[in-house]
Amino acid sequence: MKVLVEVKDSKANFILELLNNFSFVKAKTISPAKAQLIEEIKDAVENLNLVKQGKLKARPAKDLLDEL
Repeated sequence: MKVLVEVKDSKANFILELLNNFSFVKAKTISPAKAQLIEEIKDAVENLNLVKQGKLKARPAKDLLDEL
């Protein structure tokens, strides 16, 4: 199982050292750009689920492409 954990920069070294002391845990850091991408994808999936539930109105892809 993979788990994404957000930690304050000041505590990151402590948490990484703690996690690396467990033989069954592999911990690695990711770049700020990758973290932002993950957040944006997560938000997109949440919005898609809201659209599927009828709680958010989708807009046609043609409208989106016309904006570009």
